[in-house]
Amino acid sequence: MSQNYNNFNYNNNDNSVRQKQNFTNDINDMSAAFADADARMGFITKTYLYVIGSIFALIGIEFVLLSSVDGTALVSLMMGSRFSWIVVLLLFMGVSTLANVWANSSTSPLIQHLGLGLYIVAQSIILLPLLWLAQRVDASGGLITSAAIATGGLFSLMTVAVFLTRADFSFLRTALFFGGFALLGAIAFSMLFGMSLGPILMYFGIALACGYILYDTSNVLHHYRTSQHVAAALALFASVVFLFWYVLQLFLTIFGNND
Repeated sequence: MSQNYNNFNYNNNDNSVRQKQNFTNDINDMSAAFADADARMGFITKTYLYVIGSIFALIGIEFVLLSSVDGTALVSLMMGSRFSWIVVLLLFMGVSTLANVWANSSTSPLIQHLGLGLYIVAQSIILLPLLWLAQRVDASGGLITSAAIATGGLFSLMTVAVFLTRADFSFLRTALFFGGFALLGAIAFSMLFGMSLGPILMYFGIALACGYILYDTSNVLHHYRTSQHVAAALALFASVVFLFWYVLQLFLTIFGNND
């Protein structure tokens, strides 16, 4: 079985789920870097609990969708023409922007949680065709599991590196911003002209996702306010799913070409 998955890409652009954080002089809502130890630890703990909860919520939604949705019809709808996936990406970016605005709301915790929930649902929909294809290649689910383990390993390495060095990777913001647009441009180019960029695009996506993880993790330590655990969790969750997407696509390409 040999299939071409090289044009099946998406971009989790820096504009969609990340915004520069505003500082405040409120002692009860200050940057985690300047908060007392208890407040900082509480913020970090809540952030990563929300990330874990978001991942399990995504898994649950995907399990239900994969069990109940006609994958063939869905892939045909989302990728049936040269422009259909571009439309899906644009819709996803719009929803991501709205979810980020809600998650960063300073007026309503309910709106913050609705933003995170909206983003989880959006990710579950855009991931579904790729997961369905992976299941067709490996019905045992081993391919998806391997990609998840690799993603978890890379995320853990990036996280440990930031927490041990306590480095501030905010200087990556500009590079990630333009890297995201470069990836989006490469995706659009490959789809519009029917050209495959092969594993190079996937390796670039993985490298970009690792950069996002370094950037987002350092923001948790240095720039998010202690009340922004929902927004911080959304950014980290977005980076994890972004990384998983390209790891799974790389595995899928290698496995599919060897089958």
